[in-house]
Amino acid sequence: MADYKIGYGKPPEKTQFKKGRSGNPKGRPKGSRNLATDLAAELEEKVTIREDGKQRRVSKQRAWIKALMAKSLQGNVRASVALLALYARLLADPLEVESTPIGEDELQILRRFAPRLIKSMSQK
Repeated sequence: MADYKIGYGKPPEKTQFKKGRSGNPKGRPKGSRNLATDLAAELEEKVTIREDGKQRRVSKQRAWIKALMAKSLQGNVRASVALLALYARLLADPLEVESTPIGEDELQILRRFAPRLIKSMSQK
C-alpha cells in the first residue's frame, strides 16, 4: 500500500501481528479461570444437608450461610461478627448508610450484642 503512512501507532505491515496469532503466545491460555471464578463455581455446587430431619440439596454457599447463622444463633461471637460484616459489605451502600438512620429494632439488636462483643474482646 503506497498511501499507508508509517509512524507512531502505525508499524510497517511486515512487522504487524499476523491475523489469528497472539502477540504474546506464552501468555495466559484461553479458558483459564481466576480465583474468583473458581470460588464462584465451587460455591454453586450442590451438597446434601439434613434440616428438620429431612434431607435437602442446597448450594455450598447456602449451606455455609446456614451453618454460620446456626453458630451465630448459638452465641458464637465470631460467627455473628462474620455475618454482620458480610451483611454490611454486600447489602449496605456506603452513601445510603450515612443518610439512613438506624431503626429502633436494629438499635436494640446492637445494644444486646455490644456487651458480648466487648467481653469477648477483653478476654483475648
